[in-house]
Amino acid sequence: MERIIKGLIDVALGGEDEPREEERSRSTWAEVVSSGKQEEEEEEEEGERGSRFGYSGGSHGGQRRKFQNHPSEQEYSQSDSYNVDIEPSREELTNLSKACDRLWELDSNRLVPGKDYEIDCGEGKKVYDKGDRASESLFSWLSDDVFRRPTYSRFCSLLDNYNPNEGSKEVVTSEEKHEQVAFIEEISRTAPIKYLHKYLIHKGIASENYEEFKRMMSSLWFDLYGRGGGSSSSSAFEHVFVGEIKGRGENEVSGFHNWIQFYLEEAKGRVDYQGYIFPRRRGNSPDSETQLLTIQFEWNGILKSVSSTLVGVSPEFEIALYTLCFFVGEEDNRISLGPYSVNIKCYHIGNNKIGTVFPISEC
Repeated sequence: MERIIKGLIDVALGGEDEPREEERSRSTWAEVVSSGKQEEEEEEEEGERGSRFGYSGGSHGGQRRKFQNHPSEQEYSQSDSYNVDIEPSREELTNLSKACDRLWELDSNRLVPGKDYEIDCGEGKKVYDKGDRASESLFSWLSDDVFRRPTYSRFCSLLDNYNPNEGSKEVVTSEEKHEQVAFIEEISRTAPIKYLHKYLIHKGIASENYEEFKRMMSSLWFDLYGRGGGSSSSSAFEHVFVGEIKGRGENEVSGFHNWIQFYLEEAKGRVDYQGYIFPRRRGNSPDSETQLLTIQFEWNGILKSVSSTLVGVSPEFEIALYTLCFFVGEEDNRISLGPYSVNIKCYHIGNNKIGTVFPISEC
């Protein structure tokens, strides 16, 4: 365990400042929040689609530029954990499922179906069924207020920082590193992350020093490693939340388990929702209230045959949940999240890196 901690605590803000054109393919958020002449030219063209999805830009370019300032120069939210019990119980410390369910309870920033967004699940299909069984998009609408929430807006600012082609080297600019550190700072003010910290202290995994804990979190999620034959070509954050496209003849989508990324890419016309995958138990078909979905979709014309996603949960909840399972759990982690029975699959790369982590519905 000492090797894990030693490998994760050290994280720096240094590195190359500017990406090379051939190594960077920007998508989604930069175009959504870009400012200046290009934004004005694209605004009219994309306005019709954005309004149909209930989305009108989320965050402005000025806000995005503020996120790229040095983290010490940025403004953050007040802690939301005042008067909230974030101390793990004895039962939770010996029962991972109880701890994960506690995180679900602490997610006060989770969206409410029908109030904050609406989905249309369409028709179901088996994994091997071909053809589109969804006549409409998955997301019918989402409230503009969602992207004004600090952890959501900072999360979105990270999504365009990656080349989706697996194996292509990532070059991280100083501004992008600022966005990473600022995101960790923002979510570290929330109850789920503070609970995670307390839990990992009890397990002897994290330092009591909160600054060291934040550096460990930043390193765990954003440090680059090799995948698909390329060095420094991937990270836990990119794979799990943004998604990657496998090359070398495989031509399939890998990762991409986040509902916010799905919503934004669908709003931009890059994701084509193909329908939900039939649940294991008959009678449990998803509806507009369901917050754990198993779906099929195409991203940039490439199929993701099956993907499970927690819909409407906050960025801080997912980071806390997956980090907890990485450090304390196994490859299979059968847990309860509110009304849902879930298996959190977690694969390690070496001793200190998340290869992938994602939910699988057990219903």
